[in-house]
Amino acid sequence: MKKEALEEKLNHKLRKRFGDSVRVSVEGRIIRVSGHMSRWEDIVEACSMCVVKQPGVHVVNDVVLDGVQMPSMRVPSLRDEELEGAKPDVLIIGGGISGCSIARELMKWKLGVLLVDKEADLAVQASGRNDGEVHPGVDLGRGTLKQKYVVRGNRMFDQVCEDLDVPFQRCGQYVGFTDKIVYPFIWLYAWQRKHICKVTDTQILSGKELHRREPNLNPEFQFALYNPSAGCVCPYGLTIAYGENAVSNGAKVSLNTVVLGMKVSKRRIQSVKTNRGTIYPKLVINAAGVFAEDVAEMAGDRFFSIHPRKGTNSILDKKTGSLVKGISSIKKLTHNAAHTKGGGIVHTAHDNLLVGPNAIETYEKENFATEQSSIDAVFEKQKMTSEKLSKKDIITYFTGVRPATFEEDFVIEKGRKTKNLIHCAGIQSPGLTTAPAVAVDVAEMAVHELKQSQKVEVNREFQPKRKGIPQVKNLPEEERDRLIQENPDYGVIVCRCEEISKGEILDALNSPIPVATVDGIKKRVRPGMGRCQGGFCMPLVTRIISEHQNIPVEQVRKSGENSIICYGKTKGVQ
Repeated sequence: MKKEALEEKLNHKLRKRFGDSVRVSVEGRIIRVSGHMSRWEDIVEACSMCVVKQPGVHVVNDVVLDGVQMPSMRVPSLRDEELEGAKPDVLIIGGGISGCSIARELMKWKLGVLLVDKEADLAVQASGRNDGEVHPGVDLGRGTLKQKYVVRGNRMFDQVCEDLDVPFQRCGQYVGFTDKIVYPFIWLYAWQRKHICKVTDTQILSGKELHRREPNLNPEFQFALYNPSAGCVCPYGLTIAYGENAVSNGAKVSLNTVVLGMKVSKRRIQSVKTNRGTIYPKLVINAAGVFAEDVAEMAGDRFFSIHPRKGTNSILDKKTGSLVKGISSIKKLTHNAAHTKGGGIVHTAHDNLLVGPNAIETYEKENFATEQSSIDAVFEKQKMTSEKLSKKDIITYFTGVRPATFEEDFVIEKGRKTKNLIHCAGIQSPGLTTAPAVAVDVAEMAVHELKQSQKVEVNREFQPKRKGIPQVKNLPEEERDRLIQENPDYGVIVCRCEEISKGEILDALNSPIPVATVDGIKKRVRPGMGRCQGGFCMPLVTRIISEHQNIPVEQVRKSGENSIICYGKTKGVQ
């Protein structure tokens, strides 16, 4: 469709819905929406109405939200010259699953790679705040990048997790239906997914077989769509493992490092200003999550927009783990909006149950507050999946913010105006699943770009294997006894809920990417993840960090620089 005709069509559609408050202009492969509106939900709706299903055509949101001062990005207070003058071949912006997997993939080549993230640890935002499901891809039709990469990525997980020593379980996904009348439609859907979309494990289970496998699911389920390839992994554990393996192979990671601006000349990024000095990269990879659009703007290459979407998950006590053995949810065929769902029930890699997430549009990119209404809505829906679910079993909950584009697809391409730039943006669900496959392609794009101006050789010394910290409680008795005899710290139990030893905590503090905070240790070896949520072990972990780092207890932080645990001189913490 020609530019003028498309503009007229979209503006007509918007006027019917919103009057003259917004308008559209078409600029090549950009559909720019501008104007003023008083509700964020209306802005999202207006921009979504302008999506056209053409590859590479993106909606950019320039609509002003009246009466709202958009929150500024949180930045660390740290200021030093640690990175001043650094000249990496590749600068990766973002320490989530995308950035870390790309860094590791790039180390298969002889390249200087620097990854920066503004947080105090890896996987602090979306990559550490999701359900950990490894999706089969059955809910995605052909033609999207999501579908292309989810099928490839899912098949890579066994090898990736074996190499990185990360627990991974293929527990299967069940989508239950209570209406027998829809069976013919679901049968056709399953056939299309299996034979056309190449999600080859797709099958339909009878109600009898479903209840034999999962006896605690809704007894009214007549049949279920089943994919045995679905699984569960610890999302932040996998992200950290990717990062550690990259560092072990020569990459550098700089945390508490925020990108503040870029100098662009002759369609190339010349330098990147950070709070820790100015960097002069040959190539930049934008994997900045909810801030990917901001990075694109700095680079003079903004051709897509992110509309953040909040989702809340609840974690249940391990005693409920036997309630659901796989990943289960209910599907009702209604005309409700696609993103008002209540998620599902996930049997996690650590044998808890996770319930959620929901989906709420927000303009706040870093608002991780959890609302009671979100928990209530998720449980109301998922009690239709398993009526035995109870909010009384919740031991903790968390909220994440997903970086959705209006096209609801990934942006994986070279810069359009800026040459030495690659975008890996819009990576929301199933971004965890797609990461291994996306990383391969982005790394190939990066190497191809660098080869235009330099020689790039294969790194024949690349070591794909990473040995994780030993999980003492899971070791055979003889091996555990031997380990304790070699190092008595493995016999000192710090976290009784999760049976975590002092030796494991010290291993985390000496790991390739050590983060000497309570949450940093918690992510790596799980003290504080049990029912008491650190009520007993947090003081002990704090003391161990204090002694290891040779700092006063009051200087130990829970997570970031402002998460103070205790004030003033502290004596007698045992």
